[in-house]
Order: sequence, then C-alpha cells, then structure tokens
Amino acid sequence: MRQWLRDIRLAKKMTEADVARAVGISQPSYHRIEAGEQTPQVGTAKRIANVLGFYWGRFWEEMSA
Repeated sequence: MRQWLRDIRLAKKMTEADVARAVGISQPSYHRIEAGEQTPQVGTAKRIANVLGFYWGRFWEEMSA
C-alpha cells in the first residue's frame, strides 16, 4: 500500500474515482497504483502528481529506499 499516496489524496478530499477521472485512467487502474500493486508509467505518474500536488519521482524514490 502506498499509504503516502492515499494520505495525499484524502487530504485533497478526493476519491480514487476523482483522481482517476482527472488523470485519464480507470478507477481500478488507479486503485492498483495506490495499493502498490502496479507502478505507473512515467506519463501517468506525472499526471497523478500534478493532480495531487507532489513530485512525480516519488513513485521511484520508494523503490530505492
């Protein structure tokens, strides 16, 4: 689970469906990303980060930690 991603989304008072719609992906796809079951492609990561307001490279920083 990417708890950090969920926390950011909830702080923005957005649902998974809200983020998915804004990013242009399905809600199940977004759920898999937030659940840590899937790593987004760079373009998708940038769009998620833009919608939620964080640095898109954070998806890969967690892998190197």
